[in-house]
Amino acid sequence: MKLCFNEATTLENSNLEKDLEICEANGYDYIEIRSVDKLPEYLKTHTLDDLADYFASHHIKPLALNALIYFNNRDKEGHDAIIQEFREMMAICGKIGAKYVVAVPLMAPDKILRKDIKASSIAVLEELSDIAKPHGVKIAVEFIGHPECTINTFEDAYDIVQSVNRDNVGLVFDSFHFHAMGSNIENLKNADGSKIFLFHIDDTEDFQIGILTDDDRVWPGYGAINLGAHISTLQTLGYSGAVSVELFRPEYYKLTPEETIRKAKETTISVVSKYFNR
Repeated sequence: MKLCFNEATTLENSNLEKDLEICEANGYDYIEIRSVDKLPEYLKTHTLDDLADYFASHHIKPLALNALIYFNNRDKEGHDAIIQEFREMMAICGKIGAKYVVAVPLMAPDKILRKDIKASSIAVLEELSDIAKPHGVKIAVEFIGHPECTINTFEDAYDIVQSVNRDNVGLVFDSFHFHAMGSNIENLKNADGSKIFLFHIDDTEDFQIGILTDDDRVWPGYGAINLGAHISTLQTLGYSGAVSVELFRPEYYKLTPEETIRKAKETTISVVSKYFNR
């Protein structure tokens, strides 16, 4: 299995240029680029051609743009903005060679009926699928394990993706989000493995289901998640994509980016190597 670095892991102590340099030195195969902050920061002093040239001349490659945020249940203005942003992402993917865009569902403090969430999500994902198809880019929907997220369980996300039924629309399987709202491992075991595009590995402190937040994440293997069950199930389903380490731990941001990136690799490989060869 190829190793990927998600830039959230150094959100507050590094930038894209440093992340690339350190990940390359540590043998990472891929990077998930934070399109919401680190990429715009990079483009203040560099160009997309600079970034494309870097990937062309180094081992590390771009896996995904992370992320198209709050894609569903928007008003017309919000929807139009999402579509425009996604079109711009297609141009970026084409330039640098990224194959996926992560799509994050709406966080909604006000209640929305599940049927309305599903209907909106399907309609938008079908529209995005049509836009992405000629670019050869796939959309990976990431359910968020938080009560206010409109798609917060594996079961709901999988149902939506199955209903869309497009080859270029699938899921991000994130161990933290799967655990955080109590998604069922048996439902994962019965899933179509071809619909899982990306695997985010992380762990968490042992707080109650339903109140976990990103700050609770810890190094893979240092927390309460049964990562072995997740990884072995993905293996059985035929998953052969990258494993991308994604943490948001405030205390880890106090480390140097070199320390963070090195530790992220060590802990991820320690867990994953029991099931997959590097």
